[in-house]
Amino acid sequence: MSIENEKLIFEKLNHLDNELRALRHDFGFVSQKYSEVLSSLNALTELSTEAAERAAASASKASIAAKKSAETARIAANESMILAAEEAAEAAAEAAEAAIEAAAAASAASAATALAAAHQAHEASLKASTNSAEATRQATESAAIAVRMSNQAASYVKQVRDKSKK
Repeated sequence: MSIENEKLIFEKLNHLDNELRALRHDFGFVSQKYSEVLSSLNALTELSTEAAERAAASASKASIAAKKSAETARIAANESMILAAEEAAEAAAEAAEAAIEAAAAASAASAATALAAAHQAHEASLKASTNSAEATRQATESAAIAVRMSNQAASYVKQVRDKSKK
């Protein structure tokens, strides 16, 4: 083996060593970024789940408000208090709208959680996605109840108006 060949081999080995060091450095950088992204996705998953659960609680409270407003409208209608019945019916309608908005918020949060779960494929993310979906179901159910109560309140007002026309 000639000295030139040895030099060439050592140059190639040196070049390969430099490439290997660069690859190790790049791998470390990619690994660090992956960890940061994974941590961010975990935080997003947790926050989205919390948002969905809070939206479900909000929809539930709006549903209760709509029920109470409908009952107030019924009582007012029986007492021939048209203005009070109309205000209660309007409050029930607003509560129903709030419940619908909360259900939409829960749905959006659930979608974000599902997206994070799809990217992560971690058991915790999948569980959070399931929890968010359940919160959305609860919020939607509460919104439906609120709408029914709002319609019932409006019905009481209509009954009072019909009675007062007679």
